[in-house]
Amino acid sequence: MRRVSREDGETNDMTLGERVHRFLTPVPKLEPPINPALLEREEERAQRGQNRLADRITAFSGSMLFVYVHVLWFACWIGFGAEKYPYGLLTMIVSLEAIFLSTFVLISQNRADAKRQVIADQQWKTVQEEDKQNVELLDLSRQILALTKEVHSVARSLADSGDGPSPRA
Repeated sequence: MRRVSREDGETNDMTLGERVHRFLTPVPKLEPPINPALLEREEERAQRGQNRLADRITAFSGSMLFVYVHVLWFACWIGFGAEKYPYGLLTMIVSLEAIFLSTFVLISQNRADAKRQVIADQQWKTVQEEDKQNVELLDLSRQILALTKEVHSVARSLADSGDGPSPRA
C-alpha cells in the first residue's frame, strides 16, 4: 500500500488500483431513500430491467469518466486519421449519441418527477391526517371550555346560595 498525500496535508492509505477504481466509478452510490413511499416506489421501479439499464447509462453519462472517454475517443479518431476532415461519420455517430443521451436525460427527469409526485402525495396524506387531528383537538378544546364554564357557573350559584366555598374574587 502506498500512502498518498492529499492537498490538506493528510495521508490516505490507498493502492493504485483503489485510486483507479475510485476515479473510474461514475458517481458515488446513493443511500436508499428513507421516505417509505419513495422506497416502495424505488423497489417497484427496480424490478424492471430497462429501468435499471437506464439508471446505469444515466449515471455513466453524467460522470467525468464519460467526458474523459469521449476526449480520448475524439483525439484518437482525429489523431489516427480514422477519416478525413470534415469527419462526417464521427459527426453522425456523435449526433446519434446526443439523441440517445437526451432521451436518457428525459427518462431521468421523468423519474425525478415521479419521485417528487410520490413525496408530494405522501405529504398531502400527512397534511390531511393532521388536519383531521386538529379538528378533533379543537372539538375537545371546545368541550373542555364548555365544561369549565359549567363548573364556574355551578360554583357561582353555590357561592351565591351560601352552600359551598366562595369562588375567588
